[in-house]
Amino acid sequence: MNLLEKEELIKVKAEELENATPEEIIRWAVDTFPNITFACSFGAEDVVLVDMLQKVSPSTDIFYLDTDFHFQETYETRDKIAAKYNLEFVRVAPQITPEEQAQQYGEELWKTEPNQCCNIRKVEPLTRILSQYDAWITGIRRDQAPTRANAKKIEYDYKFGLVKFNPIAHWTTEDVWNYIRTNEIIYNPLHDRHFPSIGCEYCTRAVMPGEDPRAGRWSGSDKTECGLHK
Repeated sequence: MNLLEKEELIKVKAEELENATPEEIIRWAVDTFPNITFACSFGAEDVVLVDMLQKVSPSTDIFYLDTDFHFQETYETRDKIAAKYNLEFVRVAPQITPEEQAQQYGEELWKTEPNQCCNIRKVEPLTRILSQYDAWITGIRRDQAPTRANAKKIEYDYKFGLVKFNPIAHWTTEDVWNYIRTNEIIYNPLHDRHFPSIGCEYCTRAVMPGEDPRAGRWSGSDKTECGLHK
């Protein structure tokens, strides 16, 4: 299937499946693009999708970007989920260690050049792993940020050159937590400590009442995305 054919198929199916359940979208995704993967950050949205994938297509690869800077609670959540579902997550690491990064770019690069830090520890590893697949699944939602407001359930990801599925793009935060509570899903305990969005430990803080849910990411700068989603 060439790019033009993929674009036409995606356009038709995005409209057709706009009101489909996330499980229906995942089923069509894995049936149409068997060489597909899911990018898991172990946040609330992603643990929901882990559960759905285990019910719909348990053999689908699930990877995570190990920046080496995650909260300890994130690593513990990973281990608990792996044990519950008998999963082996694919670990994708940066090409340089934190020590090598400090030597080459200076200490605390996330403070001086956060975009460069994200490129080294997230974007490059993601580009590398996605080059092995024809499609990927993400947990992004339209109401998470203005940059995600126009996310389609199915779209072509021109940045990384493959088909992208956002099965819960239309969900609200309450939809996510209703699924977690109803299905008794393991989730990152930081969510109970006012961390609605969880990234690297150095660039994420708790969100105060009345603040935007993503105010805790790269606080004090105009940075709003790590570069993974446009």
